[in-house]
Amino acid sequence: MAIARWLNRTVGFLVFFFLDILDFLLCYTYKTIDYFYESEWRPCYCSSPPEAQAKTEKIIVSERGEYSKVVSMTRTKIHFDEISDTLYSRGPSLLMRLSKLVRSVKCFNYKGLIMRRNAVESCDHHHHDHESKSKKKICKKRLMTLNSTVVEKSPTTPRWSDCHCSFCTSWLSSSNKDSLFVRVQQPKDNKKARENVVFIHGFLSSSAFWTESLFPNFSDSAKSNYRLIAVDLLGYGKSPKPNDSLYTLREHLEMIEKSVISRFKLKTFHIVAHSLGCVLALALAVKHPGAIKSLTLLAPPYYKVPKGVQAAQYVMKKVAPKNVWPPMQFGASLISLYEHLGRTVCLVLCKNHHLLETVTRLLTLNRMRTYLIEGFLCHTHNGSWHTLHNIIFGAGAKLESYLDHVRDHVHCDVTIFHGGKDEVIPVECSYSVQTKVPRATVHVIPDKDHITIVVGRQKEFARELELIWQRSSKTNCIIK
Repeated sequence: MAIARWLNRTVGFLVFFFLDILDFLLCYTYKTIDYFYESEWRPCYCSSPPEAQAKTEKIIVSERGEYSKVVSMTRTKIHFDEISDTLYSRGPSLLMRLSKLVRSVKCFNYKGLIMRRNAVESCDHHHHDHESKSKKKICKKRLMTLNSTVVEKSPTTPRWSDCHCSFCTSWLSSSNKDSLFVRVQQPKDNKKARENVVFIHGFLSSSAFWTESLFPNFSDSAKSNYRLIAVDLLGYGKSPKPNDSLYTLREHLEMIEKSVISRFKLKTFHIVAHSLGCVLALALAVKHPGAIKSLTLLAPPYYKVPKGVQAAQYVMKKVAPKNVWPPMQFGASLISLYEHLGRTVCLVLCKNHHLLETVTRLLTLNRMRTYLIEGFLCHTHNGSWHTLHNIIFGAGAKLESYLDHVRDHVHCDVTIFHGGKDEVIPVECSYSVQTKVPRATVHVIPDKDHITIVVGRQKEFARELELIWQRSSKTNCIIK
């Protein structure tokens, strides 16, 4: 075991050092290509760490399109708590350390040169005192020059590196471009729907994760009594994929509220959420405590953050630990730590998702339905990158307070399911939720992973959900 860990670390050091260099080169490559296709340099997160951002008094927001302008905003006009610091600071790569060392040596030499000059020329006190002050001002200006571009506004049309197919751009031709795409299964007579169930999918997925697996397998009784609502989150499936969005928790919640809760006038509802969707489900429960009838979480990404540790950075290291083995951890590290490599993956895979779906059907002789591939690939890099950092990593500091609120103020059943072989989110996360909410029930399903916790056991899971909803309804009646 010790030899295997040593080998994994050694190979990982070499692989990630190569990826550091490659991502650095891709940064300038994409800037050049963006300029060629879009006539402007595009900002990225390769510079300006949040510590530097905090020292600036203003944020420059560039907006391109019909109303092209540059807006200067004070820090109070943007919610910094919604933006994860992991967007700028994703761990000290060797390349970053070398560049910092070079800059510190240059700065040290520059300061040393000024000190030597001041010592030699100190005989003329008044003349050289004025000169020294001017040089110090120059040095200070050079050291404190910051790039404060945080938000980039852009047109709603897809970028050159995004998919332009009718499926991915269907929201542009929709009558309501500011609403999420929602799939609804309800009784023929809407008045017979006694209760509502909202399904929230996970990262790199879509509403098809529920509608293709669970919806056909509910009993006739459930179909005649429940209105089942599955939503494509902002940036996924057929929902809007705006280029000017930072895909923060606030934006995701507001879109769900507008597209589901307000649209269908939901006074009470059950929630079933998977992975990333669990974060949004808990946030909804905090915001609408009296409306939640039951809360079912699948593989919730809750990592208990030690005191004194930066929450977002801690969660990122847990999700993306810079390991080349197992493959799931390597893939998570690749898309979490490398902005431009992640964009390259989207360029190759997401822009050619129709081809990949066709190849999959040919290889499986059309036995495999491709709704999982559709959900995995129908998104933009901008949406997936910001959602990953601002929701999964950025919510690391919020989940503890959310769970405390659910424990104390949300009076509903909390049920958790987790695959025993889940390599994406460890089982310990579910048990950590239970320690925060003692009434929560945890079901660990042996030999199931992050996806097969539902896909492959959809009939069984559909029955389990129906029992949860029935039990919750009886409990609520007793409380009333």
